[in-house]
Amino acid sequence: MAFDLPAAWTVKDPAGELAEGGGAFAEVRNQAGKVMATLRTNMATGSTCTERYPYEVLDSADLPVLAQGGAVPHFIFETRGNAAIPGPPYTPAAGYGITSGPMPGGPDACPIFQFFTWPPNSAMFGAFYDPANNATPGDPSLPYLERARKYRDTAEYADIRKMIISLRPVAK
Repeated sequence: MAFDLPAAWTVKDPAGELAEGGGAFAEVRNQAGKVMATLRTNMATGSTCTERYPYEVLDSADLPVLAQGGAVPHFIFETRGNAAIPGPPYTPAAGYGITSGPMPGGPDACPIFQFFTWPPNSAMFGAFYDPANNATPGDPSLPYLERARKYRDTAEYADIRKMIISLRPVAK
């Protein structure tokens, strides 16, 4: 797999231990050395949706170049949580990445699970939004979900989105 990234950003490959059987594990860092996304292949997945949360899709795009078995994955920047119910037992979350899962529907959704089908099983390319890591303008006292919404309009987010949706297979 290959992808494009801003000229000042770097890729660390491998970024750690590879999955049993190989695969890839890379970290993408911005010019300040902050991790913007990770790419892992040969991931074992499996999840059960035991709780559902209010959600918002902040951005999405289909990625037909990554289709496997007729399923077209999509890039998504999404949130989970309710600003009216801060903190434990559930902390709001936001994340961006590629998923083969169905788009959320109804008033709530399962926790963020951004994996996509890729031989031999699945892969992930993305990260959770972290206002301490992701450059977000505005008042730092704003609630987390509001800061995630503001992040969507930054140049850094535009670079991340462009990089992730540029992911493509490479002929062997």
